[in-house]
Amino acid sequence: MENPQQTQPSSDLYSVIRDMSAQLAVDRVMIQQLQKANQEQADKLKELEKRTDEMDTLKKQLQEQADKVKELEKRTCKMDTLKKQLQAQESELQNIKKQTDELKRNKEVGQVAFSASLRSSDVYIGPFNTHTPLVYSYVISNIGNAYNPNTGFFTAPVRGAYHFEFYITHGESSTGTSVVLVKNNDPIVNAHEKQSSGFGTAANGATLLLEAGDVVFLRLWEQNVIYDNQNRHSTFSGRLLFTM
Repeated sequence: MENPQQTQPSSDLYSVIRDMSAQLAVDRVMIQQLQKANQEQADKLKELEKRTDEMDTLKKQLQEQADKVKELEKRTCKMDTLKKQLQAQESELQNIKKQTDELKRNKEVGQVAFSASLRSSDVYIGPFNTHTPLVYSYVISNIGNAYNPNTGFFTAPVRGAYHFEFYITHGESSTGTSVVLVKNNDPIVNAHEKQSSGFGTAANGATLLLEAGDVVFLRLWEQNVIYDNQNRHSTFSGRLLFTM
């Protein structure tokens, strides 16, 4: 017969098995914890990958917006350049228009000339007790309408050089004929004629620098007479030579 003590496990074997079981239980818990930690890390990794994708998308969108901004800036720069060019062209056109208008105005006002006779019928004018402006009322020509036949005044339309001439006739009179060319109120040149009998003529003229608005006319000297008739012996003429 076998010895009963030989068929029963020893206490040391039970102790080893118990320790191994306890360690196995601990390992299982650690494995579960590691699996949970791994799952959490995997979830975090997925979240990071998702965020990375979102960041890539956002980065792409930002790049697209940056490209659009650059394109807009480029277009804006072109528009600014075009605007400056248009402004320069507009300024040049305005200058051209101004020059054209000036040339047109100069051409228009450059056509200034007149001739008028004192009367168109037999007449003596004077004598008067004071110097008296003469009104050359019979207009032969009045290009530019600078001469006024109602007042006898020529008014300069622009600054320039003007030439004036006048002719006077002395009739059968004991009184002489003396006429003065006047600029504004300043006497310039004089023509005088006097004969004991018959008719006589005299003439004079001058080139004047006139400002726009200056007035030129003829004045009969006091106690003098002047004669004219249908032959238009006594005349007053003027013309613009050139503007200045």
